Amino acid sequence: MVVIRWILGRIILLLDFIFTPRGVKRTSEQQQLVDQQCHQLALYQFAACPFCVKVRRQMKRLSLNIECRDAKNNEQFKAELTELGGRHKVPCLRIEHANGDVQWMYESSDINAYLTTQFDAELVACQD
Repeated sequence: MVVIRWILGRIILLLDFIFTPRGVKRTSEQQQLVDQQCHQLALYQFAACPFCVKVRRQMKRLSLNIECRDAKNNEQFKAELTELGGRHKVPCLRIEHANGDVQWMYESSDINAYLTTQFDAELVACQD
């Protein structure tokens, strides 16, 4: 079973590499503003998890530079996810709000909807 998972993981990573989506184009000032907002986000993930790949592809489409934290191989990130997030499940987006509150968002569809809502609106605002 371990071998099958390893092989499937490599296939997922290869397909993700081959079919990487293009990111949106922004001016350098617009991208800098988006990058500043992304500093308050961190994605806890496993490299070959298909749901994590789904979120990383959305990040690529929206040209988001969100820190990806390997919760499988990094003991510190694994502990943060379990102790602070409440469970050892990926993908998980850590959102630090301006008032200092931290939100832990699970489920790839919810994370993608959040990113789209937050950063597609940024695209419209930047284009006006």
